[in-house]
Amino acid sequence: MKKLLVIRNDKLGDFMLAWPAFAMLKQSMPDTKLVALVPSYTAQIAKVCPYLDEVIIDTKELGETILEVKKYQFDGVISFFSNFDNAKLVWKAKIPYRLAPATKLFQFLYNHRLTQRRSHSKKAEFEYNLDLAREFLRQQNITIVEPQRPYLSFDEISLQQQKDKLSSQLKLDQNKKWLFVHSSTGGSANSLSLQQYTDLVKAILAHYDCQVILTAGPNEGEKANSLATQINDERVVVYDKNEGMVDFSCSLACSDLFISGSTGPLHICGALDIPTIGFYPSNRSASPIRWQPTNNPNNHISFCPPATKETEKDLTVISIPAALDTILPFIKKIWQ
Repeated sequence: MKKLLVIRNDKLGDFMLAWPAFAMLKQSMPDTKLVALVPSYTAQIAKVCPYLDEVIIDTKELGETILEVKKYQFDGVISFFSNFDNAKLVWKAKIPYRLAPATKLFQFLYNHRLTQRRSHSKKAEFEYNLDLAREFLRQQNITIVEPQRPYLSFDEISLQQQKDKLSSQLKLDQNKKWLFVHSSTGGSANSLSLQQYTDLVKAILAHYDCQVILTAGPNEGEKANSLATQINDERVVVYDKNEGMVDFSCSLACSDLFISGSTGPLHICGALDIPTIGFYPSNRSASPIRWQPTNNPNNHISFCPPATKETEKDLTVISIPAALDTILPFIKKIWQ
């Protein structure tokens, strides 16, 4: 195929979990033009994805997006995120080869389907995406090239410039380890309480003399500042990611450890292969198995509440003292 459309036009974290599949496709078919359909929110970081040749922004006006897609005369499409609008879009755009998971009532609009049953959450989301890419490559009789981490990286000069900028702006010591903590969740996942984050950060600071950078996106500054006030330690600063997604990703690449709930920045760190600690609900659709980041498994640990109907979505029942029994040795291992 000369031109292939890949669709992942939902949230940031979901988009980042498609990068291993994008890498597999591009490395297996280097001469194929790979174009992604994404929302405006993820367009900036999509444009620096090393496996994508172009990006189409989904305006959410179906007719307008269909016309834009038609201009490319795609030979095929893989819909990693399949909803009715996406199915109708690729059908009306008359893309000859259309592949998607076979899990929806409207799957008849695709002429190639792979049964995955993602709702069972038996494997990671990024693995489901890789399975779709493999199915496509097998059908095209193309030798599959398995992708290697990291899926996103910045050169050493850019990283040092970013460290210098953050050091100047936030008064950070480059001789110390940098721990980034993102206490908000912009998606559907729940979060730890501010008191839990306070207890967690204070315990880490008691064992490690590190810099703690509390990250805040749009409308998240108040929560990050409240957390900084509760921790009340001069080694803790608030970082407002107001210079765009790529700049923020470069900042995350400077971190030595990242802690958050199941949210977009966690999955950016996964693509960067930064060590991560994640807090998840335990219900099947949001579990740490399904939404694990793409970093090396040795670089990630996760926690979730007891899997009962009453507690499965309530992260506030997670015991921070108990979690620290695992977290502190993990930090020692990755920082030694």
